Amino acid sequence: MSALFRRLFFDIETSPCILLAWGPGFKLSIPHENIVRERAIICIAWKWEDSKVVRCETWDKHQNDKAMLKQFVGVMHQADEIVGHNSDRFDTPWIRTRCLYHGIPMSPEFVSIDTLKAARSKFRFNSNRLDYLARFLLGDQKRPTGFDLWKRILLDKDPVALRKMQRYCKHDVRLLEQVFQKLSPFLPAKTHRAVAKGDEPRFLGMCPECASERTTINRYRTTAAGHRKVVYQCQDCGKYNTVAESRWLRAKKDAEEAAECG
Repeated sequence: MSALFRRLFFDIETSPCILLAWGPGFKLSIPHENIVRERAIICIAWKWEDSKVVRCETWDKHQNDKAMLKQFVGVMHQADEIVGHNSDRFDTPWIRTRCLYHGIPMSPEFVSIDTLKAARSKFRFNSNRLDYLARFLLGDQKRPTGFDLWKRILLDKDPVALRKMQRYCKHDVRLLEQVFQKLSPFLPAKTHRAVAKGDEPRFLGMCPECASERTTINRYRTTAAGHRKVVYQCQDCGKYNTVAESRWLRAKKDAEEAAECG
């Protein structure tokens, strides 16, 4: 894979709000005026695809997440694609909200792959949680933890608990990448890697995922509007892709003519 195409896997761990309440119970209505301390991001773990290094940064000794966010948003802006589990609904909005609070500029759009969305829309698992997917697909699982860990970090400022949280978060990122790799051949590509890395594809049948030219036509299909499409599969990574038949034939002809002239 080209170093110019960068796919980022990431995960965050957040703190709960500290608030005042007259007592615990079900179906309580606790207004925002009861918040004593706002929630924040405890740590962010990330890794680049195919890299063995998993980074994890935490909030500072004052439990302020500004410096960590400023660093990670810079990393996000280097990525061609970002991958998370429930990241479209949880992680990315969390990061964006905290950046807004701290006045940190952040791009409004990323090419995002959410493995939770993919699991829900393309498959029928018994559970779409990362822990279940890891067990089902990898024979692995998330590391056990409990709410006490969050209390030790937030209330006691326990450095041992914080390091345990970092290990927990980093392990989730490793699982995330492996789960994504299992799901990927069944998911549509969001980026054409041959184009993204700066190479002009010699014909449209190159695999958008790995830029391999070892692709074969799987079938043809016709849209409701009457447009014919070519569905082809990569023989290296297994990914399927679809392109308009007219573009396919035109690009293939151009490639053949270029080969004859060369």
